[in-house]
Amino acid sequence: MAAAVSSISVTLSKTVWNKNRLLFHTFRRISSAACLRTHSSSDRGGTSVTESTDEFCFVERLIPPTRIPSPPKHTSPAPSGWTPPSETPPSLPYMIRRSRMHNIPVYSDIKHGNQKNTIVRKVEGDIWALNKDMKEHLQQLTGREPPTKVNEVTMSIRVKGQFDMELKEWLLKLGF
Repeated sequence: MAAAVSSISVTLSKTVWNKNRLLFHTFRRISSAACLRTHSSSDRGGTSVTESTDEFCFVERLIPPTRIPSPPKHTSPAPSGWTPPSETPPSLPYMIRRSRMHNIPVYSDIKHGNQKNTIVRKVEGDIWALNKDMKEHLQQLTGREPPTKVNEVTMSIRVKGQFDMELKEWLLKLGF
């Protein structure tokens, strides 16, 4: 008899707990949703819903844009230092796409506190031709050929040393 009473109380407590959990999640979902609806009750006991489209313009200002807009047209570098790409891409066997913020995708990377590398990303086309041209350019600047690592899967090139500013200027001169 005692076992039957305890199993009934366990079943009832689980039911009450699940009901409270369901109510909590339902209330949380309703309270977090933003809507522009007005609920009003009528004389017959029913409710009517009125949606306002005039006030939605205030909500649209708060919604973030889904894409980054195209940059404005500049003929020279902007005051921030950003340089627009050339109107026509260079006729080379490789192409370097700009990042989503319209910058040249050349980054510096520091590992273990003092190991400095430069990474060129978003390479399309013949990545080995870019690697060869980049080595020639850096050899003219430094007097020696820096070691590089080409990753064809991620379409990126890692150069040993910190050459991010030099490579960005070189890629801008090429027209990327």
